[in-house]
Amino acid sequence: MTNKEVQYKMLLKQYDQKRTRAAEAKRTREEEIYKKIPDIERIDRSLNQLGISLVKSALSASPDELIQGYRHKNEELRRHKKQLLAEYGYPIDYLDMHYDCRLCKDTGFISDVSNKDTIANEYANHRPCKCFKQSLINLSYDQSNLRSIGVDQNFSNFNFDYYSDQLDKEYNKSPRKNMEMIYQQCIDFVEQFGYRRNNLLFHGPTGLGKTFLCNCIAKELLNQGHSVLYLSAQELFKLFEESRFHREDMEENAKNNLDVLLTVDLLIIDDFGTEATNSFTGPDLFHVINTRALNKTSTIISTNLPLNDWRTLYSDRIISRIFGDYSVFRLFGEDIRLLKKWNQKATAHK
Repeated sequence: MTNKEVQYKMLLKQYDQKRTRAAEAKRTREEEIYKKIPDIERIDRSLNQLGISLVKSALSASPDELIQGYRHKNEELRRHKKQLLAEYGYPIDYLDMHYDCRLCKDTGFISDVSNKDTIANEYANHRPCKCFKQSLINLSYDQSNLRSIGVDQNFSNFNFDYYSDQLDKEYNKSPRKNMEMIYQQCIDFVEQFGYRRNNLLFHGPTGLGKTFLCNCIAKELLNQGHSVLYLSAQELFKLFEESRFHREDMEENAKNNLDVLLTVDLLIIDDFGTEATNSFTGPDLFHVINTRALNKTSTIISTNLPLNDWRTLYSDRIISRIFGDYSVFRLFGEDIRLLKKWNQKATAHK
């Protein structure tokens, strides 16, 4: 079962629980009103009996006359019921079902009136309600480890002014030109995500925007309804270690992350190379990277580790899989965090 299927199953269960709670709350309100206003209980009994009588009499009278008479009596009883509620100071809809979403009545789906084929497949004639789509996004955020992404962490707020226009002789381009190219590759990654699989590796010194780019990509995809899991390398390797030696003691959230590592639409591993590797966790890392490649699910890795140092931490097959299957982007320039601090100090002294 894919991560998306798991999320759908979780949401359908939540929506079922919503309807159950709404029905229970309605029954509680009815018990309250029946005690205070007995006439309303008699009206509800009459309404129920009216519906039963309509079914029983359907074959013995003209359907049009029967339905017209039913509607008239039904409207009369309901009007009297609302009058009684208002007289006692209650809202006229007090005894109605109170749904969180009135559009879908907490089912999560709305009938698709554009689909005329109501016989072929009942589910084909329903589309997800906007509340269900938003719930799916919210659930994806909760499971992504990215609920705390700042409002400013998006592509529209990316500031190229922090990257110099001066030519870097080592790379034969300026940091700004380089970042503009990487930025466009990230935009393409998001736009093509639904139909073209790709993996990205960002590497370079700290403070150049690697994590910011990861957050921008994650936010765009989460808002589109894709599933994303964001883990630091230390968190990832801690999961590996706990799953091998302390799985029964793992927290529920950690178990969920472990379960979706292989199936989530996008896995982001940040600060690659800062973790403590050993003979047990290395094979687990290869399993995740290799399985995701075979399943055609995307992965993004960001690292401060110089490429020449990879062989001291990772096996040849891990290095081969990553560099053979990832688009590699080198970030260079001045530390943006330091530039921001200098700018703040300069502004404060003015």
